[in-house]
Amino acid sequence: MPTTDQVLTALSQVQDPEIHRSLTELNMVAGVDLSGKNLKLNIKLTVAGCPMREEITSRIQTAISKLDSELSTEIVFSVMNDQERADLRKQLKGGVERENPFNSPNSMTKVIGIASGKGGVGKSSITANLAVALTKLGRTVGVIDADIYGHSIPRLLNAQGSPTMVEGMMMPPQGYGIKVISTLPFKRGGVTEPVAFRGPMLHKMLDQFLCDVWWGDLDFLLIDLPPGTGDVAISTAHLVPSSEIIVVTSGHAAAAEVAVRAGVLAHHLNQRVIGVIENLSGLLCPNCNEIIDIFGMGAGKELANQLSEQTNTKIPVLGEIPIDPKIRQAGDNGVPIMLADEKSPSARIIVNIAQHLASTPRGLVGKPLNVSPI
Repeated sequence: MPTTDQVLTALSQVQDPEIHRSLTELNMVAGVDLSGKNLKLNIKLTVAGCPMREEITSRIQTAISKLDSELSTEIVFSVMNDQERADLRKQLKGGVERENPFNSPNSMTKVIGIASGKGGVGKSSITANLAVALTKLGRTVGVIDADIYGHSIPRLLNAQGSPTMVEGMMMPPQGYGIKVISTLPFKRGGVTEPVAFRGPMLHKMLDQFLCDVWWGDLDFLLIDLPPGTGDVAISTAHLVPSSEIIVVTSGHAAAAEVAVRAGVLAHHLNQRVIGVIENLSGLLCPNCNEIIDIFGMGAGKELANQLSEQTNTKIPVLGEIPIDPKIRQAGDNGVPIMLADEKSPSARIIVNIAQHLASTPRGLVGKPLNVSPI
C-alpha cells in the first residue's frame, strides 16, 4: 500500500496543462488524505471554471493508477485565493512584475516571424502547419497571430477559446499542444467583429501578447505577421530584436516582387532573413502526376536571389509547397494537414522545413558575447 509521500511523488510528475510545471511545484496540492485503499485529494485550481479541469483530473488519475491500480481516488477541487494567485504569478515571473521574456539575452527561444508582401499566399496556413510539425519533432511551440485585423490562426489550430486570467497574466488557449494568442478572445462580437486599431494600438497589442501572456519555456515562438511592411512588422523588430524572418510568396513574379520588400525591410530593421518559402507552387495532377502551372512557379528562387543580393547573405529556398486542396479543407476543419494527412506531398515538405529550423542554432543577434577589451 503506498504512503502519502509516494502519492506526493506521483503528483510531482503531473504537470499543469497550461503552465507545464508540476502540481506540487505550483502548490496546487492542498491536501492528501490516504486511508487504506481510499485516497482523497484536494487540488487548488488557479481560477473557478478552469478549462483544463478535466485534463488535470485525467492526468492525476493516470499517475495514481501507475502507483497503485487498486486505489479508489476522489478528487475535490477548490480555488486559489487572491494571495495564492499573486504568489503564483510572482513564482512564474521570478518576482519581475512585467517583462518581455523574448527580449532577454538569456532567452533560448527562437522567435521567427512569417512574413509576406501581400495576402492570399498561404502564410497563416504555413505558420500553423510549421507549428504542428515542430511540435511533432518534440519542440515546444507558441504562436502569436499578429495579423490583428485578419486573424485566422485560432481556427486553423482549433484554439478558439479564451485565455485564463491569473492576476493579470494570461494563460493562452492551446491547440494540439501549441499555445496560441490572437485578438479573437478580446472581441465581444466574436470572429465577425472588425478591429479598428491605428498604429500605436497595434504596437500595444503586440507588446501585450509578448509580455502579459504566460508562454513558459518555448523552443519556438512563431509570429504570423500581417502582409506588407506596416506597423506590426516594424514593432516586431523593435520588441524582439533577435527575431528572424521567413518570407512567403506564391509562385508568380508579381507576388515575389512585392514579397522582396518584406525581406528588405526586415534586413533594414536588423532582423535576419533565414529563408524563403514558395507556396501554391503548381498543382499535382491526381491522374497523370504531372505538375500543372496555375499561379506560376519559380518565383521563390528569384525572391531568394534578390534578397541574397540585397542583404549580402545567402538566403535559401526552404521549400516549394504545391497547391493542395487538402490543406484548405483541413484548415477549415481546424485540423492542419500535418495531422489530417501527414504523408501528403505538402506535409512532407513542411516536415523538411521544420527539421531544417529545428537543426539550426539560434543566432547571436541581441546576445552579449561576454568579451571585453584588455
